[in-house]
Amino acid sequence: MKSILIFGASRGTGAHLLSYAIAQNIKVTALIRDNKLSDKLQSQGVQTLVGNACNQEDVLQAMHLAGKDTTIVCTLGGEGANYEAQRTIIDSAEQFGIQQMLLVTSIGCGNSWPTLSDKAKQAFGYAVREKSLSEVWLQTSQLTYCILRPGGLVDGEPNFTAEYYPAELEKHGRVKRSDLAQVILKLIEQPLDNKIYSVIDPKF
Repeated sequence: MKSILIFGASRGTGAHLLSYAIAQNIKVTALIRDNKLSDKLQSQGVQTLVGNACNQEDVLQAMHLAGKDTTIVCTLGGEGANYEAQRTIIDSAEQFGIQQMLLVTSIGCGNSWPTLSDKAKQAFGYAVREKSLSEVWLQTSQLTYCILRPGGLVDGEPNFTAEYYPAELEKHGRVKRSDLAQVILKLIEQPLDNKIYSVIDPKF
């Protein structure tokens, strides 16, 4: 792993991943929306660009900073711009020539949709459907990929007991964002394998 380009580094899992990468002296580039955060991260050695992941020009500029040998990690979430941003990132990577991307979605995406309860579908089904579209867009792109479907995400210090499983095993549970970031870092240390994994903490 020569470098990481993170989309979603300002909070949650992406922020934890950024922190771990800095601690391990991994070259990191991040597209950030906030000028103050961008300045802070630059002082820590991170290459940053202030912009919007839905804007292809901004995304391509971030990719130029990171270089073609980088691995993209996308932890963007939420409704509305989720699919638009991830599609822009994937299309831009193909155009620029980046080869690898790890995408974080959620349990319930794709063929795991039937495993969600009716209550869960009503609560966050729209976001899950958007993330499912992003999964398909990545799977049918020219990129080598890895897709992670974490269980229920919670905050807190890492337990270091999170595990990842082939998605077809349909594992459900919870996982801390800090632990999910540890799993991401482990997976991108090696070539990605065009597979989908569920991520939970079986001891949590």
